[in-house]
Amino acid sequence: MISLAVSPGALAAEVRILVQSSPLAGFQYHAGESLWQEMREGDRLTLVREADNPHDTNAVRIEWRGQKLGYLPRAENRTVASAMDGGEPVDARIARLRQHRNPWQRVLIEVFVVL
Repeated sequence: MISLAVSPGALAAEVRILVQSSPLAGFQYHAGESLWQEMREGDRLTLVREADNPHDTNAVRIEWRGQKLGYLPRAENRTVASAMDGGEPVDARIARLRQHRNPWQRVLIEVFVVL
């Protein structure tokens, strides 16, 4: 699925193409639980490429306000990792927050390529 989105308040000069919508992997192992009450849907996230990650050479770390929340899921990170490796500008946000006992169901991430 491809959709076009223009940032709120932005001029038509910035177009963001949604390239991925995924759950946040590893939420239960990082700062997510302690930051849960502060996070909001729509909050901007930082993507950090971890090419030297010993568990996954396509690893893309997700941060919120400088705190590690987790990763893009391993089964779905190759395209975003490749875009980042190629210098393409990418952006991410919290699409949905949901109270759920399964940590894979708590945070939904959207990743955009910025044109």
